[in-house]
Amino acid sequence: MLSISQKALLVDKIDELLVQLKQDIRDLEEDTQPIAPENAIGRVSRMDAINNKSVAEESLRQAKARQITLQEAKENITHPDFGTCFSCKEAIPFERLLFRPESRRCTQCAR
Repeated sequence: MLSISQKALLVDKIDELLVQLKQDIRDLEEDTQPIAPENAIGRVSRMDAINNKSVAEESLRQAKARQITLQEAKENITHPDFGTCFSCKEAIPFERLLFRPESRRCTQCAR
């Protein structure tokens, strides 16, 4: 079970990650804008731009998904089962929660 100070530290970490994710999402949304066909770029450059846009779109999806899981973790941090592995019901090490606050499984079960 996590102490009150550990939970406070996790809330601060989640808030920090959410601020960073918000900025990352803004940047990625700019990178996923459609590539206008009238732009005077060569065929290879256009293909490269389209490929980069696809990579940015996937990164954007992942960032938005993590944002949701972090917000859920922040809401659930007061729940008595927060920090308990979903699979084996053992405590998730605090260091893992500090690294990935949205973790629902311990490192053993996550493998």
